[in-house]
Amino acid sequence: MTAKAQAAQPSLRTTVRDPRRGSRSSLLWTLYLHAPLSRQELVRRTGLGATTVSAVIGELIAEGVVTEEVVTEDLVTEDGVTDAESPRLRLVSEHRYVIGAEIADTRVRVGLFDLALTQRAGAVYPLASGRHGAETAVHHILTFLDAVIEEARIPHGHILGVGIGVSASGWDAVPLERLLRTGIALPLHIDNGAEALGRAEMWFGAGRGVQHAVVALIGSGVSASVITHGSPYRGATDSAGEWGHTTVQAGGRRCRCGARGCLEAYVGAEAVLERYRQARRGRVTPGADQESAFAALLTAADTSSAAQRVLEEAAVYLGAGIANLVNLFNPQRIILGGWAGLMFGARMLPRIRETVAAQALRRPYARTDIGLCGLGPHAVALGAAALPVRHFLTEGAHRPTRRPTTTSRGALTRPPPGALTRAAPTTRMPVP
Repeated sequence: MTAKAQAAQPSLRTTVRDPRRGSRSSLLWTLYLHAPLSRQELVRRTGLGATTVSAVIGELIAEGVVTEEVVTEDLVTEDGVTDAESPRLRLVSEHRYVIGAEIADTRVRVGLFDLALTQRAGAVYPLASGRHGAETAVHHILTFLDAVIEEARIPHGHILGVGIGVSASGWDAVPLERLLRTGIALPLHIDNGAEALGRAEMWFGAGRGVQHAVVALIGSGVSASVITHGSPYRGATDSAGEWGHTTVQAGGRRCRCGARGCLEAYVGAEAVLERYRQARRGRVTPGADQESAFAALLTAADTSSAAQRVLEEAAVYLGAGIANLVNLFNPQRIILGGWAGLMFGARMLPRIRETVAAQALRRPYARTDIGLCGLGPHAVALGAAALPVRHFLTEGAHRPTRRPTTTSRGALTRPPPGALTRAAPTTRMPVP
């Protein structure tokens, strides 16, 4: 990692209360990202002394956080290749569990994950078209929390906390934390849906190994997580990433935010479906909900010139919006996600790329990959679940003595600097 990139990371001095906890955190992060590792490899990667590594690893093994296993490796000698047994360390993924939830315009999703963020239980509640209040979403989350814990048969004492990723539109000054606290006694971490998706993709998906990226969340609405030097850019008031409300057509269509010409008014699923309804002279696209209606629109484009025109127009506007990101941020990678982004991108990605190539400056575009998210429909919930995991690792696996409420801030897509290798890193993320 470059000096500039390390400077962008949160300092252990601000997140760890004592040197011992700092050593635990550094070792845990290194094992989380690169295991299985030997003790000697931990010394080399973390820069900690051999005595410190031995003592701290002994504590973590005794606590059940880390396990040491003997693995067989090929050893090259003068006489040829022989089998050699070597002890290797890794985190015990079943030591603790976390819960991640997504609140979107079209669904509420809750998943229970182990420390490796492998989903052990999950539940999804589709929401019908129309606006939904926070009380409705909270009711479903609280119901599903009990359901996934019961399904996975995990004791409450083994759950580190609950992460919530919110991508529902029009929620201004909603007392979400207070509403959730009526039924959640666990540590609570809340973030917006785009940042949760960005975290998931940077840790486990299409953003692995990338320092500069934009992860776009396209559903009913449109937003993005801008990653620079491995950390999200949040802005002065924590509201950066409202890419959907950048103007692509001055005085254009009315957006849900009240302004005219926003990108969301041209590429958000709700807007695209409305445009198709108008092209069909008021006939509504069939489907039980917005997602199934959007899928029906994509299918209709095979035979309907009106559907194809609507998708073509949306692809051009989306390409123009991505070109703006390329020119502004010069990212290494732009990743399209969200349920509509994945469905739309799977069909129209070549046209989107063609528009970006025509609109973006040549030099930054030449270094930018444009692709789709790789984690599937539970990516936002997974990214939300990563919040309590990150807290657990950064605190050195010390559980808090009280139950804090944490609204996430700062660098969340990458670990503290001491957790990363001093040698050349080999990005080896656990796959959910």
